[in-house]
Amino acid sequence: MEEILQVVLMGVGIVFFGLICIIALCYIMSAVLKNTGTKKEEAVQAAPVAAAQPVQETEIPNREEMVAALSAVIAEELGKDVSAIRIVSLKKL
Repeated sequence: MEEILQVVLMGVGIVFFGLICIIALCYIMSAVLKNTGTKKEEAVQAAPVAAAQPVQETEIPNREEMVAALSAVIAEELGKDVSAIRIVSLKKL
């Protein structure tokens, strides 16, 4: 009986130790990602100021191929047939 109790307690102890290690790793990764996330947010906020220059509108090369590719992607994402997708207008950014 003592051997069975020892095995059960050892198993439960190992499981809880593993869970504590996973929680600790989650806290560490959260701290690391928060530190790197603030640097990226500052860069993203600074980028639109630099990109605010007017864009020249030019003709889109291979417009038919691009419309076909976009329709296929949108249809795949929506789970519909390509013939059910109608693209009204496209603007180059």
